[in-house]
Amino acid sequence: MKKLLTLSLVALACASAQAQETKITLGMSGWTGFAPLTLAKEAGIFKKNGLDVSIKKIPQKDRHLAIASGDVQCAATTVETWIVWNANGVATTQIFQLDKSYGADGMVVKPNISKISDLKGKTVAASAPGTAPWFTLAWMLKKNGLSPKDVKIVNLEPQAAANAMIAGTDGIDAAMTYEPYLGAVRAKPEAGKIIATTLDYPMIMDTVGCTPKFLADNPKAAKALADSYFEALEMIKKDPQKSFEIMGADVKQPADKFEASQKYLRWQDRAANQKFFAGEHAAFSKEAAELLLEAGVIKALPDMSKLADTRFLK
Repeated sequence: MKKLLTLSLVALACASAQAQETKITLGMSGWTGFAPLTLAKEAGIFKKNGLDVSIKKIPQKDRHLAIASGDVQCAATTVETWIVWNANGVATTQIFQLDKSYGADGMVVKPNISKISDLKGKTVAASAPGTAPWFTLAWMLKKNGLSPKDVKIVNLEPQAAANAMIAGTDGIDAAMTYEPYLGAVRAKPEAGKIIATTLDYPMIMDTVGCTPKFLADNPKAAKALADSYFEALEMIKKDPQKSFEIMGADVKQPADKFEASQKYLRWQDRAANQKFFAGEHAAFSKEAAELLLEAGVIKALPDMSKLADTRFLK
């Protein structure tokens, strides 16, 4: 009887612990930089920290719609995208940085294109305005005296854009893509050349953010979300092989291929986060917002002081 009572109490304790898990639906894509979030889920780190996280793969161009509808509470995306979402009435606040691209995002061109300024009047495959590939294109064009109005943009998502270049699709002169799809182009140089990446133009940085309502209602869960990400980075250091296998499986890559693709970015630990949000985040957001205004992607600046909340980084 005593044993049964003990087992019942244990079962009750477990049920109580599960009941206390905060549910979070997180919107993201298969981008290599987001992979530690998948690792945190699959390795049980989120669960250990009291979170019941569902990950939804949603194209970047639609992620804000999922937030606005309440389908997701948090998301991963590029720093400048939060500016677009907030400017368009989808209130969101960044809480930690995921990664910085070091060559993981790039522009692929047909062999007859020798420099970015040669793209004037040409056709470029890129995701829709308000996405990272579109912004990367706009940024690279601006640094070379052009704007998106000087090229014809065909809206293709990063994987499809890379595949179009590999297939030698007629009428597409260049494409914007990122890892792991950029790696497929690297493997087939006859399909085109990578003319520029974020090594040449360092401007792609990813963060996780949530709705202000979620953060107000669940500050402990927001802290646990950030802590879980940093724990996932520790796991990658301690057990890289297992980590690469888990993260690679999510994007249908073997561990060695995933390991190769992650070399083109840097995941950002807690110390790097604290440094980033101390100044660089605000400075980059200001420059990005000016470009988005100039390109007509946003009509007015959102409240720039509400783009980030750093209290979860401690």
